[in-house]
Amino acid sequence: MTEEISEQRQSRLNKLAKLEEMGYNPYPYRFKPDSFAKPLQEKYKELPAGENTEDRVTVAGRAMAVRNDGMFIDLKDKSGNIQIFCHKSHLPEDNLKLLKCLDIGDIIGVTGFIRRTPRGELSVAAEKFDIIAKSLEPLPEKFHGLTDVETRYRKRYVDLIINDEAKEILLTRCRIVSAVREFFNGEEFLEVETPTFHPIMGGANAKPFITHYNALDNDFYLRVATELYLKKLVVGGIDRVFEIGKNYRNEGIDKNHVPEFTGLEAYMAYGDYNDMADLIYRLVRFVVNKVFGTDKLVLEGHEIDFSKPFPKVSIIDLIKRETGADFLSVETVEDARALAKSVGVDADHCSNWGKVVQEVFDEKVEHTLIEPIHVSDMPKDISPLAKTHRDNPRLVEHFDTYLLGMELGCAYSELSNPLEQLERFKAQMAERENGDDEAQMLDESFIDALSYGFVPTTGMGMGMDRLAKLLTGAATLRDVILFPTLKKAK
Repeated sequence: MTEEISEQRQSRLNKLAKLEEMGYNPYPYRFKPDSFAKPLQEKYKELPAGENTEDRVTVAGRAMAVRNDGMFIDLKDKSGNIQIFCHKSHLPEDNLKLLKCLDIGDIIGVTGFIRRTPRGELSVAAEKFDIIAKSLEPLPEKFHGLTDVETRYRKRYVDLIINDEAKEILLTRCRIVSAVREFFNGEEFLEVETPTFHPIMGGANAKPFITHYNALDNDFYLRVATELYLKKLVVGGIDRVFEIGKNYRNEGIDKNHVPEFTGLEAYMAYGDYNDMADLIYRLVRFVVNKVFGTDKLVLEGHEIDFSKPFPKVSIIDLIKRETGADFLSVETVEDARALAKSVGVDADHCSNWGKVVQEVFDEKVEHTLIEPIHVSDMPKDISPLAKTHRDNPRLVEHFDTYLLGMELGCAYSELSNPLEQLERFKAQMAERENGDDEAQMLDESFIDALSYGFVPTTGMGMGMDRLAKLLTGAATLRDVILFPTLKKAK
């Protein structure tokens, strides 16, 4: 296979040399098409077979197939495909010489008139033909494409050329992110940008990446979340704020986790987590309607109706419903571990009551949550930035949103008491000292900000990659990321 590819490349290099001998530049400075395949197909859909028009157009795109020594070329542009008809009676002599140097994969520019062949194929009958980017590498075989998944991700530029399904998934992801922005702009949120380098790791329980900042001679953490900076802006009087940006977590890679991901966070003053539950419902419904034009999608074989408000059910009740175990009936971590074991979950590694509850939920409940749902009222032990629940001091006003068995996002009634926040951070630091390297650090500047007064506020976070994966039906997060992080190529 290597020899074959090498021979094809040499053939293309020989044709490039021939073009240069002819005084032709196959890499021009500019070329301006005035028409595209799909609009042309629509405009001339009623043109009868065998009919010519006097309408002249200029198109450009990649030659995906070449037949009859260049007489017929399948051109693919950003909108679709159209046939190019090259007949010697219509083309000047120098253009006919160019045709002999054409390879599949070359990018061409064509000016000609619209016709429909006797066989019914809409075509541009070429009167002027240019090679505007000579391809030196052959494209993968059309029907098999890039069969190795790692190669698809590594050579995404080739994948986009030949794999229309993969391209549509990635374009849909872009539309989803645009729709999210449109929603928040419509709700009068201000979009901001906050630092990527953090002197203190915080905003989420995660393992960070660490880098050294030479100019400051200090280590910094790549941000794991944007939360604390955005809350500081609310303290400063920006009542509605959001950010869409990259976060980094130095953790494992699987179909639902990647170390570099795009996060959305939004904060709204003068509200609580009930208000945010409604906003998230309206956000997801807006995005689905905007991108897909409907309230209902069939995802993983399930019809999901996004017009229905998402129910909010406590994590304790969901566990009880699935297992019969009531974790509010136990208080110590030892009793919680024993209760978990009674329903078939080994939680001996969990260091507190809340982590046991989360472990049982992950094993017994998470995969059952197909319809959109807000899983609410989390244990205080595992949520250091949320307000204590108004009805139960063991819990916090925090919910996670689930769809198709996967966590999509979360929201809090934000903890605003600086003294309580300080104690929560100290508890997290104790967890770190006991070996939990995902526990949060004490951020004194955040405590200082809260000390100036933090109005009642609700906040949310959502993974844009996860939202795109779920709504497009992609198999993995890497399918909705243009250039996912990969192992070093061998």
